Amino acid sequence: MDRISWFFVVVFAILGFVHPVFGQNATPSKAPNIIIIFADDMGYGDVSALNPDSRIQTPNLDKLVREGISFTNAHSSASVCTPSRYGLLTGRYAFRSKSAAYGIGGFDGPVIEEGRETLASLLKRSGYTTGIVGKWHLGLEWQTKDGLPASLDRTTGYSNVDYSKIVNKGPNSYGFDYSFIHPASLDIPPYVFLRNHQVIDAEVVLTTSIYPAKKEDTRYAWDKKHSDSLAVYWEKGVWWRQGEMSKSFRIETCQSTLLKEGIAFIETQTNKNPNQPFFLYLPLTGPHTPWMPSAKFKGKSEVGLYGDFVMEIDDVVAQIKETLDRNQINENTLLIFASDNGAYWPEEEVALHDHNSNSGSRGQKGDVWDGGHRIPLIISWPEAIKGNVQYPQLLSLTDVFATLAELTEVQLPENQGLDSESFLHVLRGDLVKPHRTSMVHHSSGNLYSIRSEGWKFIEGLGSGGFTDPTRINPESGGPTGQLYRIDSDPLEQENLFLKYPEKVAELNELLNKIRDQN
Repeated sequence: MDRISWFFVVVFAILGFVHPVFGQNATPSKAPNIIIIFADDMGYGDVSALNPDSRIQTPNLDKLVREGISFTNAHSSASVCTPSRYGLLTGRYAFRSKSAAYGIGGFDGPVIEEGRETLASLLKRSGYTTGIVGKWHLGLEWQTKDGLPASLDRTTGYSNVDYSKIVNKGPNSYGFDYSFIHPASLDIPPYVFLRNHQVIDAEVVLTTSIYPAKKEDTRYAWDKKHSDSLAVYWEKGVWWRQGEMSKSFRIETCQSTLLKEGIAFIETQTNKNPNQPFFLYLPLTGPHTPWMPSAKFKGKSEVGLYGDFVMEIDDVVAQIKETLDRNQINENTLLIFASDNGAYWPEEEVALHDHNSNSGSRGQKGDVWDGGHRIPLIISWPEAIKGNVQYPQLLSLTDVFATLAELTEVQLPENQGLDSESFLHVLRGDLVKPHRTSMVHHSSGNLYSIRSEGWKFIEGLGSGGFTDPTRINPESGGPTGQLYRIDSDPLEQENLFLKYPEKVAELNELLNKIRDQN
C-alpha cells in the first residue's frame, strides 16, 4: 500500500466515525483521481441549480451540485484569466508577480517563476500522473526565427515564431507529465495546438485566409471595441483577433477537440496504470468569446449563443462523468468544477435576455465588484462525500492548492502556496467552521479590495474593470474609496466609506499588510 493510501486509512481510523458529510462507505479505497474542469468566463448565475432565475438549463451541473458540495461564496483571486489561473495552480495571489498580475497574449513568456510549486508538481511528488488538456494562458517560451523574443506584428498578423521547433518552456516545465494545450484564449493568436511543447501542425496561415473578416449580415455590438479592422467579427460574441493559425485548426471544433483529448487522457491512465492515481487539469476555452457552440447546442437556450455555449459546457461535465462511469472510477474521483472569473455579461445583456450570469453580484468580468470574481465552485467525490451540501463561508480558488497538499499529505517547501488555506475540513464534513477570514481581490485595471468579517473595502472609486466607469475621480469632501457591508449588501449598493472611517483604516491596513508579504 502506498503512503497516500496509508494516509487515508490512518485519518479515518483516528476519526473513528463517519462524519455527516461522508457516505456510509466513506473510507476511500485509495488516493482519489483528481479532475479540475475549469470553465472560461462562466458566471455563478449560469448554473440553474445555483440560480433559480437562470434561463439556461444545466442539468449535468445541477446533478453535480446534488452529488457534491457547492460553495456559494467562492471567488477567484483575480477577475481575469491569467492571474486567476496562476492563483489556482500556485496557491499565490498573482499580484505578487509582475508578469502574472495581468492578462497576457499568446506570445508572452512564462509567468510562473522558476522553482514555483504548482498543483501538478505537488501531486506528481505524491505519486500522481499529471496532465493538462486545454487553455494554458500562462505563457510559453517560444523559439523564434530571428533569436529575438516572440512577438506579433499587428499590422501583418505574422509573428517571428518558428513553429517547427519545440517550445523551451511550458506546462511540462511545471510538473505536468502530459500536455495538450491552446496557448491562450480562443480569441487570441496563435491558434495552434501543442502536444508536450510541440506544435501539432506547424504549417500556419492567417485567420482571414480561412475565415472572412465579416459576413454580409454582420452587425457590430458592444464588444466590437475589443477587435480592430483586421480581426474576424461576425456578430456579438463571435470574434477573434487576427493572427497565425495552423492550417488544420478550426475555431468551431476547438472545444470538442479538447474534450476528446481529455477523455483519452483519462482512459489511457485508467488502462495503463490502474493502480496509480491521476490528476487532469481540463481548462476549457468556453464560454469565453468566440461564442461558437457546436451544432448540437446552437439555438437550444433562451440566452442566445452564450447560453447555448454554457449548455455545451454542461455537456462536457456529462461526458467526463460518463467516461468515469464507463471506466469504473467515478466513485473515487474527486471532481472539481469552477470558472476562472465572473462572466463578461454587461447590463445590456442582462436587459436583453432577462438573465444575469453573475446573479447575486454587482458587475462582471474584470471588475473589483463581486461579479468580477465570484464563481461557481462544485466538488464531487462519491466515495467520500455524501453530497447535496452547500457551504456558505468565504473561499478562494487559491485554496485548492493547500487542500490538495493536505489531502495527499505532501509537505510544502517554505514560501510556497503563500495565499492558500486548506478547506479539507469542509470536505470531511465541518460545514460550520469558517474557512478563511479575509481575502484580497484584484481587478483587471489594478484596483484592489479586501473583504473581512462581512465587510468589503475597495481602495478607489469605479469598477476597476470592464464596467463603465472604470475609475472615478473623487469629489471634494466625498469618499475616495468604497466600503460595503457585504454580508447584508451583496450588490454593493450603499457606500459606507464616510460613515465608518475606522473600519476603512482597519481594512486598508490589513490590505497593505497582505500585499507587503512576499
